[in-house]
Amino acid sequence: MENVTIINHPLIQHKISILRNKATGTNEFRALTEEIAMLMGYEALRDLPLKDVEVETPLETCMTPMIAGKKLAVVPILRAGLGMVNGILALVPSAKVGHIGLYRDEVTHEPHEYYCKLPSPIELRTIVVTDPMLATGGSAVSAVDFIKQHGGKNIKFMCIIAAPEGVARLQEAHPDIQIYIGHVDRELNENAYICPGLGDAGDRIFGTK
Repeated sequence: MENVTIINHPLIQHKISILRNKATGTNEFRALTEEIAMLMGYEALRDLPLKDVEVETPLETCMTPMIAGKKLAVVPILRAGLGMVNGILALVPSAKVGHIGLYRDEVTHEPHEYYCKLPSPIELRTIVVTDPMLATGGSAVSAVDFIKQHGGKNIKFMCIIAAPEGVARLQEAHPDIQIYIGHVDRELNENAYICPGLGDAGDRIFGTK
């Protein structure tokens, strides 16, 4: 899995374990999702381009590196992907935020688009697509499809938990993107839920059922 990075940081694994617990409440779940996204962001964004700029310190003027170009776009898959956005913005507050709205058919489990709004010019940005769960891979594949159709090129996908089936599907459809995962779980069940998983991430982030 040359384009897949599983981030086995002990803090990430510890926080994922708390997410899994059905007793974890909405407020804590939401905060942990942001914290995990921020920790994963350190790895996912380590290749952002830099350029030297002139800065005046209290002692003298110097040249020092800062993020170059049009920088970063974070594109959450609605609605659960929103829970990861603030974690990335904590690292790069200047990042632009787009949105892709998809819903999954309860019978076929295939995604359907209902909204797509991306920062412009998207083709000049490093794009991080966020979704806490990579289950069947259908939503992730569709989201990357839409971004490429709008001109996006340098695309990364970040999820907290993935099923092997979803990872394989996303890799096959988009072998050119980098995938960052907190943990790969055992399998999908007959209802296309990740097992052992953590339930419906969107419901747990927003306190809905």
